[in-house]
Amino acid sequence: MTDLLDLARLPGFLLIFARVTSFFVMLPIFSYRNIPTRHKIALGLFLAWIMFYTVDIPILVIDGNYLLLLLKEILVGLFIGFIAYLILSAVQIAGGFIDFQMGFAIANVIDPQTGAQSPLIGQYYYTIVILFLISVDAHHLLLDGVFYSYQYIALDQFIPFEQSSIPAFLIKTFNHMFVVAFQMAVPIVGTLFLVDVALGIIARTVPQLNVFVVGLPLKILVSFIVILLFMGIYFTAIRNLFETLLIAMRDLMNIIGGA
Repeated sequence: MTDLLDLARLPGFLLIFARVTSFFVMLPIFSYRNIPTRHKIALGLFLAWIMFYTVDIPILVIDGNYLLLLLKEILVGLFIGFIAYLILSAVQIAGGFIDFQMGFAIANVIDPQTGAQSPLIGQYYYTIVILFLISVDAHHLLLDGVFYSYQYIALDQFIPFEQSSIPAFLIKTFNHMFVVAFQMAVPIVGTLFLVDVALGIIARTVPQLNVFVVGLPLKILVSFIVILLFMGIYFTAIRNLFETLLIAMRDLMNIIGGA
């Protein structure tokens, strides 16, 4: 009861609240636009209240250094949430590669998280990833990430920008995201390439056949068949993607913490 009335620890609670809420701004699932903002704030307030009793909170004074610490907490939450969003974006990038080969690039849907247009197959894959993430309670692991971030980055610790390798790590993760997207899209893109080669041979041997009329439905049919056949492999790739996500979050917290 004394902790609830201890106003000296209130600045520390505000720092925790800033990191948690900024983490939700970028985190998949929790950052969806169709989730009311007051619910996000309430969830962040509830988690911050829980962490308030488990995190070692120093006695802080609201001054110039405290404002810098508040800005640091916002940046830490944004960085951790962004790295999770960046890894999961590999699924939509892979869908974009597939849509371009299928002929679906002209048909986009609205991504509920960003409000921007997203590839059709990419949004289909992303929905599967989100449902799989919820079914295996991986969203709890994401919350564990921000909870255990205080073991790497203390409340009163500043980010060592002068010797930080955060930009290099983000570029490396960005490159890895494209590699994962290419690996996920290779089975379908490679199959459609063979279909294009076969249609080219047919166009030369049977000039009477209009390959432009036959080619698009054939490529769509072949794509759906290959997607169905490789669905089990995609679930394995999604599981590896989650492992990569958690490792990337841990490595980023190590870098920010100066470890």
